[in-house]
Amino acid sequence: MTMRRVKFGVEGLDAMLLGGLLERSICALVGTYGTGKTTFGLQFAYEGLRQGEKVIYISLEEREELLRATMAQKGWDTEAFSDRFYLLKLDPTDFNLAISSIKSELPALIKSTGASRVIIDPISLFEGLFEDASDRRREMFRLIEVMRDEDCTLALTSETDVANPDGSKYGLVEYLADTVILLRYIRSPGLTEVHLALEVVKMRRSAHSREIKPFEILQDQIMVYSEASLF
Repeated sequence: MTMRRVKFGVEGLDAMLLGGLLERSICALVGTYGTGKTTFGLQFAYEGLRQGEKVIYISLEEREELLRATMAQKGWDTEAFSDRFYLLKLDPTDFNLAISSIKSELPALIKSTGASRVIIDPISLFEGLFEDASDRRREMFRLIEVMRDEDCTLALTSETDVANPDGSKYGLVEYLADTVILLRYIRSPGLTEVHLALEVVKMRRSAHSREIKPFEILQDQIMVYSEASLF
């Protein structure tokens, strides 16, 4: 049986994913600061809008006006999609509100709007609401299980662990997600240049590229050079 693909909206990345993410799967974008996690999340959202889909974008970090300004700089007319684009800013410092909104209200919002793409940026701030590791693990498992029952494709962004730049901050999301895309800095052998690069670490139920490829974040798009080598 051929599984339907959901284009990410980044040509080179979609090539590495052999056409895009699997429909109704969960994707984690993991990277340190400055590697473009939010930009990839916005690109995934905008591609859905371009395809006529309804999209929910939940920000736990950037303010709504800043996200809209970023999209406007890229020439994206979000006003044209205002009836299909739901951009929500939650305050992660308000523990009870953030927990309730993501765990209880998000599934209802997905059903009421018919959204087929959902982005949570960054999920690591949600994870950080739980001081106890066992509570964090339990609540993340519950959230992922709830989202698997929804008719949407979910993208989560996550910071990397300071001690492990190849893993997420709390070491959970990469095990729970179906697809993991790692964004990183690569320094040239002579330490004269720094490149952005990405790797599709895993993709359940699908083959995918296992090469590390360079990318650039340009004014109006992300360019992943899937045919290029790093050095």
